[in-house]
Amino acid sequence: MPNSRVLFLLFGILSACASLPAQDSPKPLLRVHAHNDYEHKRPLFDALDHGFCSVEADIYLVDGQLLVAHQRNQVKPERTLQKLYLDPLRQRVRKNGGRVYAGGPEVVLLIDLKTDWKIIYPVLRETLAGYADMLTVCRGDVTETNAVLAIITGNRSRNMFTGESVRYAAYDGDLEDLDSSAPASQIPWISSNWGRTFHWRGVGTIPTEEQKKLKEIVGKAHGQGRRVRFWGAPDFPEFWRELLSDGVDLINTDDLDGAQRFLSQ
Repeated sequence: MPNSRVLFLLFGILSACASLPAQDSPKPLLRVHAHNDYEHKRPLFDALDHGFCSVEADIYLVDGQLLVAHQRNQVKPERTLQKLYLDPLRQRVRKNGGRVYAGGPEVVLLIDLKTDWKIIYPVLRETLAGYADMLTVCRGDVTETNAVLAIITGNRSRNMFTGESVRYAAYDGDLEDLDSSAPASQIPWISSNWGRTFHWRGVGTIPTEEQKKLKEIVGKAHGQGRRVRFWGAPDFPEFWRELLSDGVDLINTDDLDGAQRFLSQ
């Protein structure tokens, strides 16, 4: 058979395969958050391979670079926010027709500021502006929903947004922000340290008074259009099951495999 004929057939086969939908594409999971995602072997990609729709990156400002690490002495110049998260997210969004998961929901990138916000936020804002094509952006009172919602947590303040007519990120609220008049577009999440409010650690039945308090928090947040997440909490199925049954929106977990199995059941 002539070489040209062989090449023609191979091209046809490859084209047909490329047009087929991925058979192993995970189902997007809206109820889980990949805590300290950057500590996994493949930051971002391990979470996406498990269907997670929320990932967390801690960042420090070092020599003008936004570096991802849990502790300041762990930073490495090659592990930038852009390289580990923003660039691969944009590449994936472009590949999947404008979404992180083809036809899927908005995905959250939770950015934990480890440097004083007065110093790091201006650099972060300028960086995020360069990715506005994939980010949910607020222009005045109008929210333009997109593939990725950046939410800022850690050493943050709502004063970061003062004077901004265009905002490229939202704010991760505390329980106290349930008494705020800020719109859900600015504070879409309420996050809290579990141990700050509750004593139950997932063993046995949750005390009635604690369950009542939990449902009150969730109900108030949902009434304002906000989601609820607890960190510093037990990380195993019995605890997750109680949280979900009481309406908590996001399981904060380090266990990608376990959470995916749990939710698939």
